[in-house]
Amino acid sequence: MNKLELLRTFVRVSEMSSFTLAGESLGLPRSTVSEHVQALEMLLGTRLLQRTTRKVQATQDGVVLYERSKDLLSHMDEIEGLFRQDAASLIGRIRIDMPNILARRVVMPRLPEFMAKHPNLELEISSTDRRVDLLSEGFDCVVRVGTQPDQSVVARHLCDFAMANCASPAYLQRYGIPVTLEDLAQHRLVHYVGVLGARSEGFLYEEEGKLHRVSMAGSVTVNNTDAYESACLGGFGLIQAPMIGMKPYLLSGELVAVLPQLSAPALEVSLLYARQRHLPLRVRAFMEWLGQIILSNT
Repeated sequence: MNKLELLRTFVRVSEMSSFTLAGESLGLPRSTVSEHVQALEMLLGTRLLQRTTRKVQATQDGVVLYERSKDLLSHMDEIEGLFRQDAASLIGRIRIDMPNILARRVVMPRLPEFMAKHPNLELEISSTDRRVDLLSEGFDCVVRVGTQPDQSVVARHLCDFAMANCASPAYLQRYGIPVTLEDLAQHRLVHYVGVLGARSEGFLYEEEGKLHRVSMAGSVTVNNTDAYESACLGGFGLIQAPMIGMKPYLLSGELVAVLPQLSAPALEVSLLYARQRHLPLRVRAFMEWLGQIILSNT
């Protein structure tokens, strides 16, 4: 049995704490994943994973092997492509995550360009508004919008997304066009929260370097960008969203920009990836392409 394949399977199980999820990400049956881990444990003569009814956790020996294996597998990826000069020679799977609006508006329309240059790559693209765990869920890289408190990964700043205050023509016809900060008292806001039940931050604006919050009424609260946009298009209130996503609606007249003097702070856009000595060439190639197309749309 290929020892490198055993290590790849073990690394993915360690990262995802699940034989089932590891199997799904590798395209292997759960039984095969279990066989790989058992074969590796027999080969090394030690227990690598502690199995319980709820989760799978690396033993002390498993943690040591996991760290060594990541470096070894990265080295092998580098060696495989060491003497290949053409872009089409890149092979393997890349697992990435990005905000839904970025995937829909920017990345997916341009993705055929990248795949045409690298036809032997396989991409797994996650695009939810949930903040995934890059390490434990086995992602090669993650595009994150907003501040990055996680110091355990590398965060490469790409750009900043300017924000826009938007409303639908139907909403403005009913409630009027807000012109000043005081006008917000007569208006409604579509509230966006990360988790339903959390408190909305309200209307945000920056003035002289300071962030201000204005509590506003609103009958609709959402926790994903698709619903956020739809609620605004449906006339439920004002929203504050990145201009990169609002531009098509503003150009078509489906939405109208208001209160440009009271814009929310720009959002940082970063590319996150694990700290390791040798990043696989396929991941590096994708990250370079991704950074370029994001920058070209700002």
